Amino acid sequence: MPRRLLPAAVAPWVGIVVIGIVVIGTVLTGCSTAIQGRPMSIYDDPFTVAGLPATSGPNGLRPGVKPSDLPVDNGDGGEVDQLAVDAVDDIQAYWRVEYPENFRGNFEPVDKIISWDADAPRRSAIEFCEDTTADLINAGYCTVDNTIGWDRAVLLPAMIDTFGPMAVVMVLAHEYGHAIQKQSGIVAEDEPGIVFEQQADCFAGAFMRHVAEGNANHFTLNTSDGLNSVLAATVSIRDADPNDPESVHGSAFERVTAVQIGFTDGTAACANIDEKEIEARRANLPQQFSGPGDTGELPVTEQTLDEFTKALSSVFSLPQAPKVDYAGADTGCPDAKPTTPVSYCPASRTIGVDVPMLAERGTPAKGSAIGLPVTVTGDYNAYVVFGSRYTLAVQQAEGRSLTEPKTALRAACLSGVVTAALASDRGAAGGDFSLSPGDLDEAVSGLLTDGLAASDVDGRTVPSGFSRIDAFRSGVLGGQAACTSRYN
Repeated sequence: MPRRLLPAAVAPWVGIVVIGIVVIGTVLTGCSTAIQGRPMSIYDDPFTVAGLPATSGPNGLRPGVKPSDLPVDNGDGGEVDQLAVDAVDDIQAYWRVEYPENFRGNFEPVDKIISWDADAPRRSAIEFCEDTTADLINAGYCTVDNTIGWDRAVLLPAMIDTFGPMAVVMVLAHEYGHAIQKQSGIVAEDEPGIVFEQQADCFAGAFMRHVAEGNANHFTLNTSDGLNSVLAATVSIRDADPNDPESVHGSAFERVTAVQIGFTDGTAACANIDEKEIEARRANLPQQFSGPGDTGELPVTEQTLDEFTKALSSVFSLPQAPKVDYAGADTGCPDAKPTTPVSYCPASRTIGVDVPMLAERGTPAKGSAIGLPVTVTGDYNAYVVFGSRYTLAVQQAEGRSLTEPKTALRAACLSGVVTAALASDRGAAGGDFSLSPGDLDEAVSGLLTDGLAASDVDGRTVPSGFSRIDAFRSGVLGGQAACTSRYN
């Protein structure tokens, strides 16, 4: 019988750390010219990714590059093992330069790298970190003997099949982040597990930036579909049950945030992640469900959308609030194209909704029998799209263009503002609607897969899922002021 790869089983990208997509929809294209005489923000050009061009070039192993000859214990000499060994080689080359620039002393590589077959019979299975590797569908760093290991039979092939080879590189960069923590001593042993994991995600993000800049020997990463796939893997392997005491790796929103901090700001920023910084980011965002029966799901209906509209009205004070038409997404708008399942018409200031289609978008998908989850589905993947169309009315009231790339990123950012506001008490006039654990993850997954919540009035989005999520994250953590300063 096929075995399912549950997030809990693989989360230790984790956790054996014994430390203790295709973008669908229309994509905007364009070019930019640097203006002499004034400093340029990395957010000035919506077609860049944290200052890098949004490229769609090669992704994965560089052709013609000699494979690494790093020794691997118990390897089978196959393509999966070689991919992992090449990744470790590039990661170690990165830290040889990066480590002495950020920490005391010189970099020392791990003592050993180990490969195993999780499908091997228990009698012939080897040990990793003083435990059997039989049925160990995982990858990890072991502090006991300073080793890194991976399952070449189930986990890594599943990552490659679902998200591409760069997902494996990301996983191993995360694990090597734990080795860096141990060598540098930047995290105390009694720190919460989330600190270890967020830092390791951040270190992995910093390394992926190194690859995207073309500096890795074996790998290359484009900043559109390539980076999108890496982030999708990060979203997939998240803490799916925040009430589980073993959930120490963070939500998809938190994991992607940490990766983006590393990718944008580098290793030094990762070293600044501690319990206080994480708690500041979490603020009053919901962290756990109220009980075993609480799923946080609110099916999409006209009644729930009415309550959500009240919430939106309480967040944004508009001189003329948009009307909502539940007859369908196509309202016959003269100055905008319909965007199924929700549209905004500037001429009539109307949000048109195809309620059945929006409800379908917000219905949690049933888990497949095997494989890794590609997306995180649920009600908020629908509500955030509705909210993003409302933010177009906000932009219209401010006199902004509704048909440019920054329109799309402002929509994502303002949707983040709404999301954070839903975690606070807005009073009776603010609607019977509140944020639940998992909603942020559903929003992030939707932004990554189709980007409708980060699109202009005609449904056009920017090519980088990284940029779409980064805009949303800015709104959640920085408020409306952050959206104005970034995407003015």
